[in-house]
Amino acid sequence: MLLRPVILSAALTLVGVQARAGEAACWFEHGVVVAPAQVMGIAGDFILDTATPHTQLAETRAQGAGFADTALIGEVRLAGLRLENRPVEVADLDLRTGALPTPIAGVIGADVLRTWVLDLRFTPCRVALNMPRRRSWAPRGVALPIRWIAGRPTVPAGVADGARTRQGAFAPGTGYDVSIRLSDAVASAPGAAKPSELYPGGALRPRLAALSFAGDLSQALPAGLMAAEDSTLSGVIGAPLLARYRLRFDFPAGRLWITPDPPAAPGPYESPLMKKGPGSRRGP
Repeated sequence: MLLRPVILSAALTLVGVQARAGEAACWFEHGVVVAPAQVMGIAGDFILDTATPHTQLAETRAQGAGFADTALIGEVRLAGLRLENRPVEVADLDLRTGALPTPIAGVIGADVLRTWVLDLRFTPCRVALNMPRRRSWAPRGVALPIRWIAGRPTVPAGVADGARTRQGAFAPGTGYDVSIRLSDAVASAPGAAKPSELYPGGALRPRLAALSFAGDLSQALPAGLMAAEDSTLSGVIGAPLLARYRLRFDFPAGRLWITPDPPAAPGPYESPLMKKGPGSRRGP
């Protein structure tokens, strides 16, 4: 994959206000985080994705519940918490969810999650939503500044194709199943037989030479492309790479705290993508 230069308040109701506002078990499977939730009265398994700007309801589930519109307003429940009057998109999610073994009802996006301090651990998979001044574990490790671009939280990272390097803003995506996707305004894969297979839903995974993220250098990462949405968004760092860490998205404070997480004993939902590959090493 070669790089090419480019120009560069909703009503809130809590169920039990405690030090930890809400917590739930999740699972990490086929490279994405999934958690039980309820959107517009529809309960099910939802992809939890910090890099999807808007909360979405699967078209089939929405139609089955009698919703004809594609833009809805209603209630979202997650980890024992309830957010009212939230905008919800109705979308065709088949390409995104087809590889998962269980039906997916939708996606909980950054528009809901940014209200909270989000703590996420992949093994065992647990998600906690905390009030801004209430913390379940003391921040440590590396803190990266969060900058919002096109409705996505982004953090700084660097990529290289072997000959060139580039620094940019990357959205950490807990619902993206590839280690990294680069904007097609930033990168290309010359010689790809089926360029469409480089994009979400496609099967091609060319290797990116290197990614520098939170003080770690990862090499030969499976990668893909995504359609350019904003010239300042360089791409998305996906859950297979993020699974190496414990994450704290302190959205109100504008910080992402990243702590290396030692591997735990394999659990019932562990995916091979969670394991750190031999092509990675700690950076300086």
